Amino acid sequence: MANFLLRRALLDAVRVPVGTRASSELAKVGNREWVGFGFNGQPNYVDRPDFPMPAVRFRPDTPDIKVLREKEKGDWRKLTIEEKKALYRASFCQTFAEFQAPTGEWKGVVGWTLLIASFSLWIFMGMKLFVYPEMPESLKEENQKAQLRRMLDLKVNPIDGLASKWDYENNRWK
Repeated sequence: MANFLLRRALLDAVRVPVGTRASSELAKVGNREWVGFGFNGQPNYVDRPDFPMPAVRFRPDTPDIKVLREKEKGDWRKLTIEEKKALYRASFCQTFAEFQAPTGEWKGVVGWTLLIASFSLWIFMGMKLFVYPEMPESLKEENQKAQLRRMLDLKVNPIDGLASKWDYENNRWK
């Protein structure tokens, strides 16, 4: 519901009739020019590699930009490099190389992951030392050997179990 209300408020704020998009003359969004469909048909600007042409120009038209746009309609060889860059920056915020460049965000993710992992290891060690009781005597190796010897002496499961694999005459495993 909030998404619908926000969309409705934005569309009312822009006040661009639907028919103006289909007309031959370009519509204005505020004081920016509507130049394409964009990625969702709404008058917004987003740098995205999958939709390289945003719906509106990045910057509003200023007198300097208007002069350059008129000059742009002529021969492009008469434009200087600075004028071409100014025209590009008026239409786009960043170049493809700029908005696809790595941001280094992975370093923070790895750092937080390692911090949380080390914190959880400290919690585990604290629990092991102060919360959990000691291991029972039956888990010590000498007690396990004694328990195994007792199971063999009692001939536990002599058909296909532990006692069936013990040679009682030679006192070793078969």
